[in-house]
Amino acid sequence: MTSPVLTHAESDPRNAVEQATDDLRALVNLPGSLAILLDSSRDPNSGVTFLLIPPGRDQPELAVKLATTPAAADVIDGEAKVLIALEQLSLRRVEATLPRLAGKFHADGLLAIATSIVPGTPMRTRYHGFRHLRRPEAVREDFAAASAWLADLQLDSASEIRSISLLDGVPALMRARWPNDDQVTAVAEKLAPVAARLAGEGTQRTVVHGDFWAGNILLTRQAVTGVVDWSGGTLSGEPLADVARFALSYALYLDRHTRPGRQVAGHPGLRADGWGTGIRYAIAGEHWFGQVVTEFVTGALRRLGVPAELWRDVLLAGVAEAAVTADHPGFAACHRDLLVQLMSEGAR
Repeated sequence: MTSPVLTHAESDPRNAVEQATDDLRALVNLPGSLAILLDSSRDPNSGVTFLLIPPGRDQPELAVKLATTPAAADVIDGEAKVLIALEQLSLRRVEATLPRLAGKFHADGLLAIATSIVPGTPMRTRYHGFRHLRRPEAVREDFAAASAWLADLQLDSASEIRSISLLDGVPALMRARWPNDDQVTAVAEKLAPVAARLAGEGTQRTVVHGDFWAGNILLTRQAVTGVVDWSGGTLSGEPLADVARFALSYALYLDRHTRPGRQVAGHPGLRADGWGTGIRYAIAGEHWFGQVVTEFVTGALRRLGVPAELWRDVLLAGVAEAAVTADHPGFAACHRDLLVQLMSEGAR
């Protein structure tokens, strides 16, 4: 379904929660209330998300996330804890973009949480808009908006300097996830010099969103005005993780609207020839899109005090990290196979 434009509530969204019991039905079934169901994830630990419009209002005031499995309940509970902790921090540059926990509920024994609405339209909506991805100025605006928000978040939350941890434990996790795969074993060994180069530099620990991609970023005009889904968030982590996730996820779907084997409009040399072709195209660093990605990652590296020439290592590490952490087995396997291609001899 088409994602609606979200706006700030005119009143504190916690009021409706405080008037309800801990049963989700008491909140949803208020006479005159309406709910807008959003598309749900296919991940094993996914939940169902819907927007709640209170009686007498014409805009949503609460976003409700309902667990569908015990594993999903653990993830949602973790998100609630992150949101509570974020409220305790001084994040003055980005605080208006963060949802606030409004309450916890139970529905047939499973957990649900309600959060305040943050303003904006999902970047994913414009991403898939007509001819958006073929226009360099439009794509640059998306990357500039993401870069500005990440810079503000990281400035607000910077703490001690530690070695870059993007690949910490990843080779071992790859072997554990695919124990009988000789290609995975070989790739895990090839990651060692990449991990050494990254670990030889340091970044300040910052708040990390954990799933910073176009579907979780809300825009108003050309600025980020909301960032949702903090289920993978942490208060002190590796800031380059969000940088890599945004760049890779943006590149992944460049060919989504192109028939297999065809040239991708607006992207010289890019054909829709299999999963991950957009990522390979980005990591090559060529043509205008490769330049946008390179500038995005190198800009973050310079800001964080890291040599810019490590930009490709950051992206390779991001692919490896997705392979070992993705909940969906098929999605993880696609990243694994892509990494095998990228790390094979002559891939660059």
